[in-house]
Amino acid sequence: MELVIILLALGMLMFIAYRGFTVIIFAPICALFAVLLTEPGWILPFYSNVFMGKMVEYIQLYFPIFLLGAIFGKVVEMSGLAKTIASTIVQVVGQKRGMLAIVLLAAILTYSGISLVVVAFAVYPFAAHLFRESNIPKRLIPGTIALGSFTFTMDALPGSPQVQNVIPTSFFKTDLYAAPTLGIIGAIFIFVLGMWYLNSRRIKAEKAGEGYDSFGTIKEDKEVTINLDEQESIGRKILAFVPVLLVAVLNKVLTTIIPQWYPNGFDFESIGMSFPSIETSKVIGIWSVEIALLVGIIATILYNRKPVMMNFKDGMKVGVAGALLAIMNSATEYGFGAVISNLPGFSIARDGIAKVFGHPLLNGAVTTNILSAISGSASAGIAITLGMMSEKYIELANQFDIPLEVMHRVISMASGGMDTLPHNGAVITLLAITGLTHKQSYRDIFAITIIKTIAAFFVIAVYLLTGIV
Repeated sequence: MELVIILLALGMLMFIAYRGFTVIIFAPICALFAVLLTEPGWILPFYSNVFMGKMVEYIQLYFPIFLLGAIFGKVVEMSGLAKTIASTIVQVVGQKRGMLAIVLLAAILTYSGISLVVVAFAVYPFAAHLFRESNIPKRLIPGTIALGSFTFTMDALPGSPQVQNVIPTSFFKTDLYAAPTLGIIGAIFIFVLGMWYLNSRRIKAEKAGEGYDSFGTIKEDKEVTINLDEQESIGRKILAFVPVLLVAVLNKVLTTIIPQWYPNGFDFESIGMSFPSIETSKVIGIWSVEIALLVGIIATILYNRKPVMMNFKDGMKVGVAGALLAIMNSATEYGFGAVISNLPGFSIARDGIAKVFGHPLLNGAVTTNILSAISGSASAGIAITLGMMSEKYIELANQFDIPLEVMHRVISMASGGMDTLPHNGAVITLLAITGLTHKQSYRDIFAITIIKTIAAFFVIAVYLLTGIV
């Protein structure tokens, strides 16, 4: 019965999200409903100390990354940098390969550190234009953007500044480039299978005579025309990629430099303050991403200062609003997952997983997938998993002689597995941006979800068979 209660609460949240209601309101309601069915007297303590406590903890740790990622995305849009990158990609791959162009554009922006939701906002106008030009059904746009932004650049490619790749660094004392070869193998696996799936869907729609507007939409498109006849110097096109490259390079450089700045961490008592001391290895991933994103923002403004300055005030308001929405979605889902994971029913599931999947890599992948599915958030799922199990995983990794870099990469990729169920905040936002519904487009997002879930276990198999890190 305790396990049924958890499944009921999860089912309620998924259904409510599927109907288009905000999880910020209903995540705590569904979580406390599960508490009510378990033990009514626990409701107030669980709300104030578990749900709110974990929600605030998540915001405290990761809000700067969400904020800087959102501002970076807005500056990229205002400066025209996104349009230049999009035009360059289209010139290289061809305007008829609209799907590939959008996947690559979303991947580049995501890998540069722009928040996933912001990437969806930035990429959609280009997707609407290219899909209309190629007469590809609009209902395939969400799945295409999801492949480019929610998958291999989020948690598989080494060096990704996305929070799903940052969180494990605090627990395993690794860096963003953990297990680079395994990460690249996983990224190729997702990209190849994902493109094969999307192209098969496009071909099937074409044979059925389905075009861009066949399914209808719930709002007008906002398109950005990509004019390939516009004359732009090669130097200018190369400069457009500099801010993106700066973020990636600085991430790597800062993971080396920051420990030199704070070799022994930072003890606040040494300056007469009573705050807890900081262990450098636990914050290096967070600090390096924040500084790299800040430099990326400055570089993007310098790329085309005038239009950014003209719209700076309004643009920052939009960027901050986007960051607040994104972190509140993730934080409330983290709070929901924290409540569920502390109910008696979850310990039954956790112990069952431990018995069936004794190997730490399999256990970590399965547990993270389940918690990401329950919370509807990759970042929440991975944070809850490692918050509960990181010490056990470190112990088991040493026992099985598994590098913590491999644990980092596998669990990071697993967090991006079943996270994108219907109640996922990024999925809900993506569908709202494109003017489509779950009924019209969620099938393709779910197919991408299955592919990236399989990818985590594929990487485990590669490691066990070859020992590659």
